[in-house]
Amino acid sequence: MEKRKLGTSGLQVSALGLGCMGLSFGFGSVTPTDEAVHLIRTAFERGVTFFDTAEAYGELNETMVGQALAPVRDQVVIATKFGFKEGKPQLGMDSRPERIREVIEQSLQRMKTDYIDLFYQHRVDPNVPIEEVAGAVRDLIQEGKVRYFGLSEAGAEVIRRAHAVQPVSALQSEYSLWWREPEQSVLPTLEELGIGFVPFSPLGKGFLTGKIDQNTEFDKTDFRTTVPRFSPESRKANQALVDLLGIIAATKQVTPAQIALAWLLAQKPWIAPIPGTSKLHRLEENIGAAEVQLTAADQQRIEEALAQVEIQGARYSEQSQQAINR
Repeated sequence: MEKRKLGTSGLQVSALGLGCMGLSFGFGSVTPTDEAVHLIRTAFERGVTFFDTAEAYGELNETMVGQALAPVRDQVVIATKFGFKEGKPQLGMDSRPERIREVIEQSLQRMKTDYIDLFYQHRVDPNVPIEEVAGAVRDLIQEGKVRYFGLSEAGAEVIRRAHAVQPVSALQSEYSLWWREPEQSVLPTLEELGIGFVPFSPLGKGFLTGKIDQNTEFDKTDFRTTVPRFSPESRKANQALVDLLGIIAATKQVTPAQIALAWLLAQKPWIAPIPGTSKLHRLEENIGAAEVQLTAADQQRIEEALAQVEIQGARYSEQSQQAINR
């Protein structure tokens, strides 16, 4: 698979990474460890070198990632995240320097590694100046425990302030054909500062695959049950976007998911999406997107199609969005 440089920091990753959250967190089911390890190793064999986890996804998630990648540790980039009290999002933010240090030690132990390649602040903490956060990660980099510093869901001003203390190598935020807000101020800031971009939920939390409709029933513990954009009414309205993607995909003999990922890859050479899956056939489908070439005419057609659709529903519940806004 093609390699990409995340900005000007020197961090190089596969064009598509693997988001590992869903293997044990968020979607109401836990993938058996042997299956998760097999999936991650298969991704590596198919050219993926960029793997994403977080303390907030639970101890098991980091443990599975570490176990799977131990034999090839020097050939991959492992990203994990800090930023929540006791590692639990429902308890709120905690990016105090002493907590950051606790998290890195726990992550290193769980993944049985001496260093983390990319260490993100999972969400901006309104109670801790970003300069202190950047300084804490800078210290860990100087100690060799971390190689690169990242932020997640941060706005342009916070990115600039952090970058002035410790260069930010990557920003991870939601970005896809049905959530394009980063284009307004974040992407221009990243380009100016030489920071890479890692879109999470590049397939709209599964919706852009075309495998979810208004009748889909989610497990009661699936986080999408709390997302307004996934209400039955919103799903019915948003189906128009998937239908248009399907038409475009059919002309190129690929799937809607592959069009959605190829579109992201075509936006900037320093973008590396991290689609997640627990299924081998979906992994193969996602990886195949790296081979899909979109011409300027293709991209124009996609833009024209998108202009016909008004996406319905907020991307987070009001409570979750308030936390992000802070």
